[in-house]
Amino acid sequence: MPRRVKLLCLALALVLPGGPLLASDSSALYGATTVTSGTGEKNRARALALCLVDVLVKVSGDPTLADDPRIAEMAGKATTLVAAYDYRDLLNDRPPNHEQGTYDRPQYLTAKFEPAAIDAALAALGRKPWLSRPRVAAFISVETMKGETFALDGEGKGMEADMRGSVMAAADRTGIPLVLPVEMDFAGVPQNGVALKEAATANGGDVGLSGTMIWRAEALGWIADWTLVSSGKEYRWQEKGVGFDDAFRNAMRATARILSNHGQPE
Repeated sequence: MPRRVKLLCLALALVLPGGPLLASDSSALYGATTVTSGTGEKNRARALALCLVDVLVKVSGDPTLADDPRIAEMAGKATTLVAAYDYRDLLNDRPPNHEQGTYDRPQYLTAKFEPAAIDAALAALGRKPWLSRPRVAAFISVETMKGETFALDGEGKGMEADMRGSVMAAADRTGIPLVLPVEMDFAGVPQNGVALKEAATANGGDVGLSGTMIWRAEALGWIADWTLVSSGKEYRWQEKGVGFDDAFRNAMRATARILSNHGQPE
């Protein structure tokens, strides 16, 4: 590894505010947030059902559960599995303090589910909680529609900041403890298994994830190539023709699937 890259990798790692908690606080895995219209009972039940699916996927690490037909029946009983929930107004980020004007306003609903109830639901689905989670150090290079290039780290502004927030949100939704380097240039993003493992270790990660994202008109979106190195093995997969939010969500779901031993991404 070039000396400059080593120095960059040895910079302090950054875990961005709002990102997922480490595996030592597994209680964070049993909560989820979604957007709903107002605070009425019918819309709340629908929102809690969506949160339940997210939590079952997140706690198990298996994204294929979202398509399991048995989930629909469980989701219909989501209200019986909830320990607590609260609302925040999507437009002003405040809890609703009276009924007037809040009936159909968009709200963030955050639900916390009973861990024992979620664990039992997973057992019924033939899954179990995945609570011991490695810290994933991610190194992502980007080439935009205009041909501009940058590495996704903790310093960039504008589009870089938007993408950084997006990947951290995707990690939070899947319960992946994600680390981005404080500073990394485009040429310094590791492209092979050996360099990726070294960079991950230098940045406080247990495993390394490398991504190359290129916007192409012929693909009608981003082409994202991903490499994950875990336990001495390399995993590679690709997404084409997606927005960067979807690219990051797909990457985090695939990472969770691999690390929780639920198979490789398709």
